Amino acid sequence: MTRQVIPRRGRAAHHTRRGSVRNRYPWAGRGRAAPASSTRRASTRARRKSSSTTTTIGDPASVRTPCSCALHTRVVATELDLDVTELARTRFGVSPLSETVAALQLLGGRARPEASLRWVRWAVDELARQPLDLHRTWPLIVNDRSSWPQFLVPAPHDAATTLDEDLATVRRTTADQVRASLCRVFGDDLPDSAAQLAARPAEGLHAIAAELRRAHDRLVAPHWSRIRAVLDADVAYRARQLASGGLERLLADLHPELGFADGRLVLRTASRDREVNRVPGGLVLMPVVLGSQHVLIKGNSTTRTTVRYPARGVGALWTAGTRPAPGRVVRLLGRPRAELLEALQTPATTADLAAAFGVSASAVSQHLRVLRENGLVASERTGRAVLHLTTARGQDLLL
Repeated sequence: MTRQVIPRRGRAAHHTRRGSVRNRYPWAGRGRAAPASSTRRASTRARRKSSSTTTTIGDPASVRTPCSCALHTRVVATELDLDVTELARTRFGVSPLSETVAALQLLGGRARPEASLRWVRWAVDELARQPLDLHRTWPLIVNDRSSWPQFLVPAPHDAATTLDEDLATVRRTTADQVRASLCRVFGDDLPDSAAQLAARPAEGLHAIAAELRRAHDRLVAPHWSRIRAVLDADVAYRARQLASGGLERLLADLHPELGFADGRLVLRTASRDREVNRVPGGLVLMPVVLGSQHVLIKGNSTTRTTVRYPARGVGALWTAGTRPAPGRVVRLLGRPRAELLEALQTPATTADLAAAFGVSASAVSQHLRVLRENGLVASERTGRAVLHLTTARGQDLLL
């Protein structure tokens, strides 16, 4: 069996047209050939004319310049009618597994948001040090298709869902659900990785879950406290919007592509028409840090309709605290408080700040109290954690 390993840094990146053997089998070449049957299928596809626009998938070892991805496709709308019961059951979900899958897509994709490039470069260096074997999972996530098998990212139960719970849900996916999802993504002509999974779903899901755990441990876990702080802050902000202005106000501010009126959720995007299989489990709103800058509605589900959207504060996540505080702010507040104000452009806990600056939690708390009393920092409890964030007044001071 051919095994996929995310390659070491320095291996040449190959960006090929849709349907090419290298695109579908990134390990092809360098002494390894793609399966003969797959080569024939790929050649056939390459000769076909396609009316759709796709993003070519490249080698994750090459960090590319950010791509605006202005795809020349028609703008279509995905519409979803929600009844009163479903609206009442709207809730937020946070998924460590969703961040893991998004991280792999970010590494394998051509479009990389500028805000995430610092993480991408770190991940590339990490994989150069020790490649990550994802021979079952990688071809399902990084391929020439416009989507991926949605059972890989199940709807989270709530905003406190753990990785163990996510992976347990993946392993419980039924054989019929696996095959139906693979068929929706790849059609009847399954690539080898998908065909193996369709033939032995239970065994394949356990292996995929193990690979996803390794990917999370290597690529997401080292940054999880910061990622989680951004997700928690987003959920807290959206929950206040929902409480004060209802779902219409919340969704109107969630993303420019998303709208809500008269019980109808509308997603306008440059994409193909999609059918959304509405289910009675309610609406789950799931912020993502490492994902696309676009909204994704999980189109086929047996439990909950999931709306995945970019979290607030992602832009400053990888840069906050890395730039020196302005000299005038240092002179006004003193260096420790000025540096805290700069760092808290991304939400963080007291423990995170203490670890980042190498000081005691009590010292951080004293500085935060002064900043908070002067309206420069706000603190809010989210679950068991208290998150601190620079306020609008603090942002103005840093400009």
